[in-house]
Amino acid sequence: MTNTLKTFTPLAWRNLWRNPRRTVITLIVVSIGLWSVLFFNSFLNAWMQASKDATLSLLIGQGQIHAPGYLDDPSIEALMPPPSGKLLAALNDPRISNWVARLQLPGVVESEYKTLPINIMGVDPEAEKHISSIPGKVVEGHYLTSTSDAGVVIGLHLAERLKTGLGRRVILMSQNTEGKLSEQSFDVIGLFDADQATEDYYAFTGIKAAQQYVGLKNQIAQIAFAIPVEENLDPVLSKLKQAAPDLDIRSWKELSVYLATSDSFMKGFIYVWLAVVFSLMAIGIVNTQLMAVFERTHEFGLLRALGMKSRRVLLLVTLESTFLIGFGVLLGMLLSGLSIYALSGGIDLSGFAAGLEMAQGGQVLFPKLDPVAFLVFSLLVWLLGILVALWPARRASRLSPVEAMRYAS
Repeated sequence: MTNTLKTFTPLAWRNLWRNPRRTVITLIVVSIGLWSVLFFNSFLNAWMQASKDATLSLLIGQGQIHAPGYLDDPSIEALMPPPSGKLLAALNDPRISNWVARLQLPGVVESEYKTLPINIMGVDPEAEKHISSIPGKVVEGHYLTSTSDAGVVIGLHLAERLKTGLGRRVILMSQNTEGKLSEQSFDVIGLFDADQATEDYYAFTGIKAAQQYVGLKNQIAQIAFAIPVEENLDPVLSKLKQAAPDLDIRSWKELSVYLATSDSFMKGFIYVWLAVVFSLMAIGIVNTQLMAVFERTHEFGLLRALGMKSRRVLLLVTLESTFLIGFGVLLGMLLSGLSIYALSGGIDLSGFAAGLEMAQGGQVLFPKLDPVAFLVFSLLVWLLGILVALWPARRASRLSPVEAMRYAS
């Protein structure tokens, strides 16, 4: 077998260039097809990562902790004490980069012109800067300065709907510990620019100011935490649940079903795209290889007449296809690698900000080369390409010498 390969390898290589145009066309088909798969995979991953970062960095984090029943009925009766003991130790796990405690209460905001529903968020401004992007999105005025800051930061669109603005006063109303309605005026000290849903339904004030406003001592509504490495999410969640089995601990996949569904869809869509691209590639490969077989019918018949066995004809044509598709794959890998590298500094989509906001997408994408997907998809295309090319090769191996010579005449 080794001697056969030594003999047939240079012969197969020379045969490829007997018709340079057909060889180049096949190389283009394979390389462009693989390039589209590899680059599209990188682009989709960058899109999903940007969307995930943009959404999770607003308020969700990689996960949250609540008192049982709070998510079903976010009222003042469903609060919990700040973390301590085993839970505090679990939150200080080095795999958790940051965590924050918040007080979130449903309420109403009122201006001189309008009354609207709102979520009142009591926060620790310094801690929020390390886990949330809201502090960096303040475009007018300033963010909160301390946990006792009794100012309020609201969204641009909410301010527009309320017909209010920076330096004006709004009244926040929410249920207090006595079951009555507390209302208090707050100065608007800042306006933030985020997606419309966040702008419309969230108002931020200091957590101590919010607790005092509704008569609480130190109770909180949620703990949000950030885990930079996605692979650490499940182990950390398991550790938190062991530390606080009585609390409701959920990952971002449970808190944002839309984002989790989109993430799964994007990961699966690349295989759909691979199937579509390979189907088109297969048509091109089969057509060109069949044409090569038809053009060389006399040659194959002569080889069979001289005593070459059918399996060796099959091996010869298969080697030609292996080389041809293999070089197309290498070229596709090179093209996609250069394309991804050229755009690795970021693809700015800020010109489509309005549409991206509706789709919860990030405005800057950073394509990265995924070595595993790069090798797996390339190898898959190469092997499938060889498999498709076996049909023309098998036809060549089954040619009858007599029929082939007759065809030639």
